[in-house]
Amino acid sequence: MFDNLSKKLLSVFDKIRSRGILTEDVIDATIREIRISLLEADVALSVVKDFIADLKEKLKNQSVIKTVTPEQTIIKIVYDELVKFLGEGNQDFQYTSIMMVGLQGAGKTTSSAKLANLLQKKFNKKCLLVSLDTYRPAAIEQLKTLAKSNDICFFDNFDASDTPVGIAKKAYIHTNNYDVIIYDTAGRTYLDNTMMQELLQIKSIVKPQDILLTINSMMGQNSLNTAKSFNEQLSLTGLVFTGIDGDARGGAILSAKAVTNCQIKFIGVGEKISDIEVFHADRIASRILDKGDVVSLVERAIDTNIAENVADVKTGREFDLNGMEVYLKQIEKIGGMKGIMKFIPGIKQMQEKLTQSGMSDKVIAQQIAIIRSMTPKERKNPKILDASRRRRIANGSGQNVSAVNRLITQFEQIKAVMIKMANGNFMQSMLRNFKHR
Repeated sequence: MFDNLSKKLLSVFDKIRSRGILTEDVIDATIREIRISLLEADVALSVVKDFIADLKEKLKNQSVIKTVTPEQTIIKIVYDELVKFLGEGNQDFQYTSIMMVGLQGAGKTTSSAKLANLLQKKFNKKCLLVSLDTYRPAAIEQLKTLAKSNDICFFDNFDASDTPVGIAKKAYIHTNNYDVIIYDTAGRTYLDNTMMQELLQIKSIVKPQDILLTINSMMGQNSLNTAKSFNEQLSLTGLVFTGIDGDARGGAILSAKAVTNCQIKFIGVGEKISDIEVFHADRIASRILDKGDVVSLVERAIDTNIAENVADVKTGREFDLNGMEVYLKQIEKIGGMKGIMKFIPGIKQMQEKLTQSGMSDKVIAQQIAIIRSMTPKERKNPKILDASRRRRIANGSGQNVSAVNRLITQFEQIKAVMIKMANGNFMQSMLRNFKHR
């Protein structure tokens, strides 16, 4: 969702790169362009004003002006300001009860299930999901299905005639049997007093440790007004943003902390049950500035039990077609090419080359089939793949010779990228850090 903002900011930094030192004129021009970039990303005007004021003060510091590396100096200061405005905060997972609130269509029910799954699998919390949405057709069944398919306990000890408040009273009795109870409350298409009074009643009954508002990133600035209204009535403890993987301009999430004074705690990054992340302001700022997010990438690798395979492929081992198959499987598990690319440092500058390689999620399964149609010798040494061998492989995999040729071309391109990444040693160092924790 930050692609457009990233491109604009990187364009600003590119213009500074040729400068020997920072002058006040250069700083003024840079600040103007950053201001325009933020406004075009739909960041709240009040936030842009504060951001630019802080940025200007730091950039006009004499020690900054005299620097001999203007581009890196400005990037570092912009990064620090982004972290500040995104609102880095301590993530406390000592929850006992969570009350999920929000408008209809924000992804609240799905986020409730994702959060329970995350707390169970990553933090070893025994969770109970409770649906209090008796108004939306099939809302209770939706949460129940998500719970059942992911081995999460679901509270169904209530009658069809029970109200949300009545269900909350019955569920609250079981508080001591679980580490965390997540209450999925009913939403509306707009804020109204009836809904708010019901939420206040539920709050008084279940005494939630956290009240999390779910916001769809596509709502833009309207979401901030919604968040402020919910906060005034319920005293929110945090925000959950969904649709981070979509085409929203990113202004709402950049403005949320400053406008609502509520910490963003989780972000939804896709539709799968595992597509939710703990929010880290420094990681998001790093992605926006095209510095990657290797920590999150390695965490995903570890969560999908492929950390050792990542290490194998990224270290000095000769990268052959066996390694290519491992690599393709990793891409599938981590979330496809789109899912992995946003984590790699400098990827926006390499994106055109990766696009030219023809790599996409649609052809991954076909490529694995092609590799599996090769002999061990052919996988180890692709240079022996002459025309007759390629015809045999194409027939064996149900593909045509052109598909085999494309795979070999892509293999060579990816191998070149792998070597470049390995020389940087960033993946190995991150893996070592995680293994030694």
